[in-house]
Amino acid sequence: MTNMHYTLTFNTAAVKYQLHSSFGALDSLIDPANSIIITDTDVAGLYPHLFTGHRTVIIPAGERNKTLETVQYITEQLLQHQAHRKTFLVGIGGGTVTDITGFVASIYMRGLPFGFVPTTLLGMVDAAIGGKNGVNMGLHKNLLGTITQPQFILYFPSFLETLPIEEWSNGFAEVIKYACIFDKELFEELSDNNINYYQQNREALTTLISRCVDWKNKTVLEDEKESDKRKLLNFGHTAGHALETQYHIPHGHAVALGMIIACMVSEQVEGLDISVRKKLVALLQQYKLPTMISFDIEQVMNLLKMDKKRTTDTIDYIVLEGIGKAIIKNIQFDTIEKALVSFKDAGNY
Repeated sequence: MTNMHYTLTFNTAAVKYQLHSSFGALDSLIDPANSIIITDTDVAGLYPHLFTGHRTVIIPAGERNKTLETVQYITEQLLQHQAHRKTFLVGIGGGTVTDITGFVASIYMRGLPFGFVPTTLLGMVDAAIGGKNGVNMGLHKNLLGTITQPQFILYFPSFLETLPIEEWSNGFAEVIKYACIFDKELFEELSDNNINYYQQNREALTTLISRCVDWKNKTVLEDEKESDKRKLLNFGHTAGHALETQYHIPHGHAVALGMIIACMVSEQVEGLDISVRKKLVALLQQYKLPTMISFDIEQVMNLLKMDKKRTTDTIDYIVLEGIGKAIIKNIQFDTIEKALVSFKDAGNY
């Protein structure tokens, strides 16, 4: 990832992507006297020394706290710190922290500058990239949000040294997503390795992260507001989000399950060979991700019908023509329901 030191210009902003070994590099991009860091209890507990000399707002860790109540708490803290329209916000944490930091920055006094320091694999390869910021409303994931680009995203791979194994799996779900929709060679590379390989091989890990960042940035540069190609990044997320919010499972786990369901939809509407699903299931298991769950079809369908991508009785769904090639297909909800029935009936893989 030595090449991750560049700036990309989107329709709305120029974003710097930088890799550093020392956290002190953050101070070269911000003025500590005119910035406020937002982080969570997990990161603050593991790295208290990093926040010395910085004004910091600490929120409870976890997706369940990505709510308007947390937004209100952060806003109250910003007021106490006398934050103004030129105050710079920095979100340091996983996807929940960066999502909510970007959202607060987008709406506080009609917009503050902000940047991200992702601390999880999922955040580094996906959540922090692309400008989507938002919060959940009840069981509806990211129902309220904005598309506003950060001014920078800083990568410090050393944060991953304290990442629990389940969070490594969580992140690899998004890596596998990129392989499925864009990159057959990446799918094969992942099949030849495992989590332990990337944990032990820093060069391979940073190259992997850079590869995912490049795929997402290339897609967002073409379609920042998600009117067309950016929708491909939702592979596994449509059914996955419904399972995630209904059953409170980790995001990566939900995406893993959603990708299997998407393969079943693909088998119906595109004639995808069942061997693709079998290869995907094997890869998910290799990276310690779930391939089955007990769920209520009616409850999941009710949430799907409130998805942001729906229109009346159809929805834009991402399906596969093969490994490394995805397309957007507008399909009927009963097609998804049929896939959910097949997935539930499949039982153990």
